[in-house]
Amino acid sequence: MRLDKYLKVSRIIKRRTVAKEFADNGRASINDRVAKSSSEVTIGDVLELHFGEKTMKIKVLNIKETTKKNDSADMFEEI
Repeated sequence: MRLDKYLKVSRIIKRRTVAKEFADNGRASINDRVAKSSSEVTIGDVLELHFGEKTMKIKVLNIKETTKKNDSADMFEEI
């Protein structure tokens, strides 16, 4: 799954267009490599997201095309 879609479906970022801009500005990395919005995310990947001064590090546990709000937290765990 594309990085921008994963960020949207997992509800880390609310809108896909915002997730696309976020990734394309070099603020996301997958397994310590800078990622673009079209980069593929697979189960077991470690994502590092830079929100201003806050850095969020998460591990991908599950990938789903669509999910309900209650189930979106099962897609990742914060490290």
